[in-house]
Amino acid sequence: MDSASAITNLLYRYAELIDSGDFAGTAALFAEARVMVGDNWLEGAAPLQALWEKTVRLYPCGTPRTKHVITNPIVEIDEAAGQATCRSYYTVIQATDALPLQVICAGRYHDSFVSRDGSWRFATRNYSLFDLAGDMSAH
Repeated sequence: MDSASAITNLLYRYAELIDSGDFAGTAALFAEARVMVGDNWLEGAAPLQALWEKTVRLYPCGTPRTKHVITNPIVEIDEAAGQATCRSYYTVIQATDALPLQVICAGRYHDSFVSRDGSWRFATRNYSLFDLAGDMSAH
């Protein structure tokens, strides 16, 4: 698989895992990363997993009843250095028994990646680029 595909697959794997309610699996993607949340940097998987467990509501089905749609990835790769960046958009859609299907928020991800042992991994994510809020009362 080429590097750009491997990197965008990480973006999509994040969406798949968070939408399935697998916060441990989602956090594992950032095991070696630093993530900007608000004005703070979190390092490694454990603080992210704790954050999601505290702030994201799970329903009896075990999921947050969301779909993270990640679009417009702009991937820039330095193969020789084993480094890459990606800017992308996200849109979160949610539906519950009480909330009709709708967009609840949208924003941007600014990520960096490193390649180790032939595998791309998250190095950093700016998780604070929150642009639009809808009805997040069920999130």
